[in-house]
Amino acid sequence: MEDLVIERGTRMIRSFWNGRKVLVTGHTGFKGSWLTIWLKMLGAKVAGYALEPLTQHDNFVLTGLKNRSYHHIGDIRDYERLLRYFQEINPEIVFHLAAQPLVRESYNDPKATYDTNVGGTVNLLECCRLTDSVKVIVNVTTDKCYENREWVWGYRENDRLGGYDPYSSSKACSELVTEAYRKSFFNPYKFELHGKTIATARAGNVFGGGDWQSDRIVPDCIRALEEGSPIIVRSPHAIRPWQHVLEPLSGYLLLAEKLAENTGDYAEGWNFGPADSSFLSVGSLVDNIVNAWGSGSWEDHSNPEALHEANILKLDITKAKSHLGWSPKWDINKAISETIAWYKQYKAGNVYDLCIHQITDYMNG
Repeated sequence: MEDLVIERGTRMIRSFWNGRKVLVTGHTGFKGSWLTIWLKMLGAKVAGYALEPLTQHDNFVLTGLKNRSYHHIGDIRDYERLLRYFQEINPEIVFHLAAQPLVRESYNDPKATYDTNVGGTVNLLECCRLTDSVKVIVNVTTDKCYENREWVWGYRENDRLGGYDPYSSSKACSELVTEAYRKSFFNPYKFELHGKTIATARAGNVFGGGDWQSDRIVPDCIRALEEGSPIIVRSPHAIRPWQHVLEPLSGYLLLAEKLAENTGDYAEGWNFGPADSSFLSVGSLVDNIVNAWGSGSWEDHSNPEALHEANILKLDITKAKSHLGWSPKWDINKAISETIAWYKQYKAGNVYDLCIHQITDYMNG
């Protein structure tokens, strides 16, 4: 399966990625593990730098990625260790996914959130600056980096950055750090002096097989459904841009390819969100998950005194469609069905092949 050659409109074909030395920070995490598998499918030589996986049934563990990639456990806050790893592997393309990814956790430990998401970005970009082999950097942030005004329309890449909670604010800061490095050290107009190009990628609320993080609605649903317990829903009326994990990952891969082939032309921020039909309330999403699972129920545990989280959040993906040629491929029903299929099958083993099958299905459209 890993030798599969697939052509599609985005030109994500094996000929580009074959033999490329790629570093994925956060590769033990949910998105990072799927990205690592996809890169290996495309022939890349993948190295990873991350904390230990969250659980023993995370996607990273069940797919055996520890033995399928050049794997290193380390904290993105440890600059000296990270720099040594860069100097050891000499990557050409870097995907930065290591982060503290939870809004509610950012209220519990704001310092660790800023240290990881802001200080970690500085560490990563310094390592890229000091490593001659690095040519392309994609810093993955979030749709929550925008100053949320509870608009009913999607945020565009040139809308104001901000953040009510420490997590959202830290990701907006990561965007600002990236912009400063782009102007100061990786300036597109001086590419011949430094040879590096950098962009940021902002995705929506991502779900898929192998995510067991706390305070995420889909893993919360799966845990409750497996236990036969009602699903606890905190904010059933909040609207989010739901998308399967493969959707934004396809955008990150395409963006990196464009950066490599066109140097500074794509060195800016990019939204990778779902189609309008996938903007649903949390309650509607849970209803669809219960239907796909075949049983279950949920309870509304709304609390007017709860910590602040955005009620409406949408992304405008016009720029990615028109300038990258990227667009989402799976509607919400397909995204949920593939996710439930993973969680229904992971206990039977062969999870790596299951992921390969879903990636192949996605690429073949």
